[in-house]
Amino acid sequence: MAGRGKTLGSGAAKKAQSRSSKAGLQFPVGRIARFLKAGKYAERVGAGAPVYLAAVLEYLAAEVLELAGNAARDNKKTRIVPRHIQLAVRNDEELSKLLGDVTIANGGVMPNIP
Repeated sequence: MAGRGKTLGSGAAKKAQSRSSKAGLQFPVGRIARFLKAGKYAERVGAGAPVYLAAVLEYLAAEVLELAGNAARDNKKTRIVPRHIQLAVRNDEELSKLLGDVTIANGGVMPNIP
């Protein structure tokens, strides 16, 4: 029959798949795309930009959480608190450089015992 277009077998509709799941990410690609468009960072936003940004943010979050979890375990705690995040960030050279001017609320200060 003409004019039907492409069909998917026996009329079964294909299940919608989010851009996050297509990219194998946990962070919301669609929401980040919406924020980029609404923020007026540029007149137009490419299709790959929110995917890339979501991947970078997810990687940074995973890195901080892993180091903070290690700090919590070192202190024999099962819950991550801001102090553990502070210790994790300040003890990692690259994260400390990236977040050098950031103040973490209730993070305390780094011990400076010579």
